[in-house]
Amino acid sequence: MIHLTENAATHISNYLKNRGKGEGIRVGVKTSGCSGLAYVLEFVDEVDTHDQSFEQFGVKVFVDPKSLVYLEGMEMDYVKNGLNEGFEFNNPNKKGECGCGESFTV
Repeated sequence: MIHLTENAATHISNYLKNRGKGEGIRVGVKTSGCSGLAYVLEFVDEVDTHDQSFEQFGVKVFVDPKSLVYLEGMEMDYVKNGLNEGFEFNNPNKKGECGCGESFTV
């Protein structure tokens, strides 16, 4: 299961409302960066029958089966620090990350 904080759910919900469509958000991983894997976020307009889905605070999160292995138990938050804001991933499966924080290893 992927856990959303209330801040993350509120941000996603507001974005979906402003966008005017969407079933939720898909969270996945792709091969990238110097550590091997990077998080990928995309809006879901059509649900893939193979995806696992989770719902928290009224927001649906979809994860493809291959990514779920790397993301199981992860908490996704939305944080603002000064002028910077964005999603923060607290992944218990992560063993390390690159210096810039763009990719991780499991």
